[in-house]
Amino acid sequence: MDINQDYVNVQDALKRIGGSMDLYKRLLKSFTGGDHIDPLEEALNTGATEEAARLVHTLKGVAANLSLMKISIKASELEHSFKNGKDYSEVFAELKDAYYITVQEIAKMY
Repeated sequence: MDINQDYVNVQDALKRIGGSMDLYKRLLKSFTGGDHIDPLEEALNTGATEEAARLVHTLKGVAANLSLMKISIKASELEHSFKNGKDYSEVFAELKDAYYITVQEIAKMY
């Protein structure tokens, strides 16, 4: 299994969940079965900033718990942009890219 650790840090995640690869795969399958980007993008496009902030905060936490490194980092940066009133379009594009690359990396595990 040749997973890019910059996106999915398997060893870190396994430490966090007691070493069970089966459990980790189930958690990843649950993550990839959800829709995380479209609702966030819709909230951003409609100006629902509170909803967008909630969604990105949740995504950041889930990604951190699953050791999905790039998603966690980019979600944190996006959250920071919201809090500081900065333009978030570039960071959101980077988060989206990180999300789809991470999903591709996770797919290598099955």
